[in-house]
Amino acid sequence: MQACTALAFNLRRKTEFLVALADYSVKCFDTETKELVSWMRGHDSSVSSISVHGSGRYAITTSTDTAQLWDLDTFQRKRKLNVRQSVGIQKVFFLPLSNTILSCFKDNSVFAWEFDTLHCKYRLPTPVEGSVLLYKVFAVTRDGRIFVAGGKSNHLHLWCLQSKQLIRIIQMPAKVRAVRHLEFLPDSFDGGSNQVLGVLSQDNIMRFINIETCKLLFDIGSHEEGISTAAVSPNGRYIASVMENGSLNLYSVQALVQEGNKPPPPMFKVVKDWSKCTSEANKQAMRVTSGRSEWPWKSKGSKIQTRLLKLQVNSSFENKENELPGGLNKKRLQALLKGFGEYPAKYRMFVWRSLLQLPENHLAFSSLTDKGTHSAFVNIQNAYPIKSRKLLRVLQRTLSALAHWSAILAETPYIPLLAFPFVKLFQNNQLICFEVVATVVVNFCQHWFEYFPNPPVNVLSMMENVLAHHDKELLQHLIKYSVTSQVYAWPLLETLFSEVLTREEWLKVFDNIFSNHPSYFLMIAVAYIICSRAPLLHCNQTADFEYFFHHRNNLDINVVIKEAYHLMEATPLDIHPQRMLDDFIPLTKGQYPVFNKYPTFIVDYQTQERERIRQDEIEYLRERQLAHELEAKAQERKAEDEAWYQKQELLREAEEQRRKTLLEEEKKLAEQKQRLAAVKRELKVKELQFLDASRRRFLKYQQDQRQMELKRLDDEIARKASMREQETAAAVQDVEVQRLELESRRQLFEQHLIKDQEAVTKEMKEEVDAHRRKVDLEDHLVQRLMEIEREEKQKAQIVAEENLTKAEQKRFDTDWRLQALHKLRRDDQNREKHYEEIAKILHDNRVKEAELLKTMREAEEKKWEEVIQKKAQLKEEQKAAAAADEHRKQFLEDKMNDALELAEKLQREDGYFERLRDLKARRTERGVELQRVPRSGNICLNDLSASESSSHMSLDRRREELACQEQELMAEVRRLRQKLTSQAQTKRPPTRFQATKWTP
Repeated sequence: MQACTALAFNLRRKTEFLVALADYSVKCFDTETKELVSWMRGHDSSVSSISVHGSGRYAITTSTDTAQLWDLDTFQRKRKLNVRQSVGIQKVFFLPLSNTILSCFKDNSVFAWEFDTLHCKYRLPTPVEGSVLLYKVFAVTRDGRIFVAGGKSNHLHLWCLQSKQLIRIIQMPAKVRAVRHLEFLPDSFDGGSNQVLGVLSQDNIMRFINIETCKLLFDIGSHEEGISTAAVSPNGRYIASVMENGSLNLYSVQALVQEGNKPPPPMFKVVKDWSKCTSEANKQAMRVTSGRSEWPWKSKGSKIQTRLLKLQVNSSFENKENELPGGLNKKRLQALLKGFGEYPAKYRMFVWRSLLQLPENHLAFSSLTDKGTHSAFVNIQNAYPIKSRKLLRVLQRTLSALAHWSAILAETPYIPLLAFPFVKLFQNNQLICFEVVATVVVNFCQHWFEYFPNPPVNVLSMMENVLAHHDKELLQHLIKYSVTSQVYAWPLLETLFSEVLTREEWLKVFDNIFSNHPSYFLMIAVAYIICSRAPLLHCNQTADFEYFFHHRNNLDINVVIKEAYHLMEATPLDIHPQRMLDDFIPLTKGQYPVFNKYPTFIVDYQTQERERIRQDEIEYLRERQLAHELEAKAQERKAEDEAWYQKQELLREAEEQRRKTLLEEEKKLAEQKQRLAAVKRELKVKELQFLDASRRRFLKYQQDQRQMELKRLDDEIARKASMREQETAAAVQDVEVQRLELESRRQLFEQHLIKDQEAVTKEMKEEVDAHRRKVDLEDHLVQRLMEIEREEKQKAQIVAEENLTKAEQKRFDTDWRLQALHKLRRDDQNREKHYEEIAKILHDNRVKEAELLKTMREAEEKKWEEVIQKKAQLKEEQKAAAAADEHRKQFLEDKMNDALELAEKLQREDGYFERLRDLKARRTERGVELQRVPRSGNICLNDLSASESSSHMSLDRRREELACQEQELMAEVRRLRQKLTSQAQTKRPPTRFQATKWTP
């Protein structure tokens, strides 16, 4: 008799849970024994929250003034957290996956404590100075890293517990003025770092947002049906919410996300009273009402019954089929059924499962379904073509499970008709469907299989007795026209009225059948016949009777139900079916009961016969398939033969046509070859003429070039000679000037020393210029020699290309002639002599080519000998030049010695002994420099005697060099002329066939 203020589960012993009561105490109960385990006291105010450690061994209870740590093994208090009265406690709880306790106070301070030592680890700083947000509710992610706090504001504060910093402030929509509850939505793949946060606000709507993107994903609840509190399953698949009207809603997160962030609509429509329920049109949780009036009474018992039903208000259709809530009373249900005629549509499945007491044996049903499709129902689609593939599969699976459970059901032809209504109704839960059908077979189909394979004559006789007692006139009319119970009663039973009733009427009928004794099922059939007496009395044909009991008729089903209840009460006991039928017996839990109330020998015989027929049919099908395959192969072979003959005929005709075409083409080809040979001869003559003209033009061009080269050389020689004369005259003038200067310098040596130096410098520049001109001449000669060698190489390349072209032409002619010889030898043996003459001509040509090749080799050897001679001559000239250089050096040394002796003599006469010693020392140095410079002789004397001897020596040296250069040029000109003359004499036009040039 105490109100509950807090609950806690997931203790170390899974069957125990903690309850905080309004008397400030905390109790522990066991769910199995339903007994009190422990009673814990210590709080002076109501406990607002209970937090259990991850191990389930410890718990923290929090009130406004204190928080206490309990050991759940001994139920003893270990520690107590006391605070000042001015600062109250909001919440104290364990962080997930850690040994840290987080305490949140009313002054917005948050402290973290070590669980083992209870020492303060850290304190979160004040988020914003002067902030009006007072923390009221809190949430932590599963990995314990993100801490979210909210209160009387539309702001949420996100803290990072690792960095102890406020990382984000989330502003909820303007409709949110206060936050009442926070809950993270876990995900199996986020590793505990939850991203989706559920925020329950003051408008009783819970909004789920993404804390990273700050986007609203979906929301649950509404203004008409608000949420009081909510919790999320550990795997994050379901959300349970307690509504303001006291109902409990269970949401599927996957459905919420897939349906566009909207809560799923109710799967059952509520039957409402239009006159009194307009204000509650949009509510999902309502009391059970009929379509015509409100409940006629409001007693305490009815209120308790309504509350029990409201536990399943917002459950989905699948949950209604899976769950089996208790607490229903069969008598009360029968009273409700008599008052309203049927059960509410949204509670019907729940009531049926309670009435039939289905055991829900999952393992047993799985073992039946694992056996696969029964052989009797493999081709059920042929006998019962159902448009819905899903419905057909469910029907096939249910019938197979029934056949595996009891062999008689595989042999019974009307089992699909009996099971189909339940399959269509329970197609989303095959276990419930199977157990409902099995319960119907065991209880409502008693004694049906005793006369198998005939209809249940005993059951039909009971119905006939009841009909004879209550309506003899109708029975006599049926007997008059030979209409037996197998015509007017058996069709209703074997189809369970599904052929003569609509869906709503059928459901209403089975509401009453399941709520009464199994004999009521037979009474319903008799009542249907009695209520239809008027049209039946007008029928006088057997076909009319059969049509009537296989089609729907205009009959009030409520009248039939009332008539069935009347028959149940008014039928005498000696003929009452209840005397023959057993009471309702539900299916056993764990394993289904054995159903063998049928003649086994008949079933076994039919099974054997059916198996034999099936084997015969398989053998027949195999033989027929083999015959079809043989016939198909014969037809295919016949078609292939006909196609082969047709193809051979076409090939023969094509061969004749192509042979004629080939003869014509050969004639045309022979004519074309003749014309082609004539054209080739003309082209060959023109080619020879063109080559001869080109050769003459090239020789003329070469001669012109040589003449121009000779003329240019003559001009160059003349220019060099004039330059030599000018240089000689200039040198003579220089010597004269130097002689005059020498006379004056003998007298004024010391005064004009600078002028002497300038003259010596000028002389040396002239020598350098002369040396440069000589070097230019030598470079020009070398370049000319290289040009001559290049021209020789070009000529040799041209000759080789011509020889290669002619050899290629010869090879082409030879191949063509060989091919022509091969073809003409097969066609006509008379042409062999002509080809022998051609071969002889070819032989002669080869001899001539060999002679020509030999001649070219000899010419080549001569050219190489000339090249070797020229190289030897070049080496001799280089030796001569070296000897001339040595001679010049010796000449300069002699002149220098003479000049030194003359200068020494003059100095002795003039008494310049000191200058003489200096002059000897300088002479020694100049001699060393002269040896270092053999050709240019950059000599610089600093006295008058050295200048005079240097002038004479440079003049003689220049004259010698010029004479040598002139001789070399003349020799080069003579060699070039001789070479041109020899080439002009030895140059002959090549023969028609010339071999490729051999390279050494």
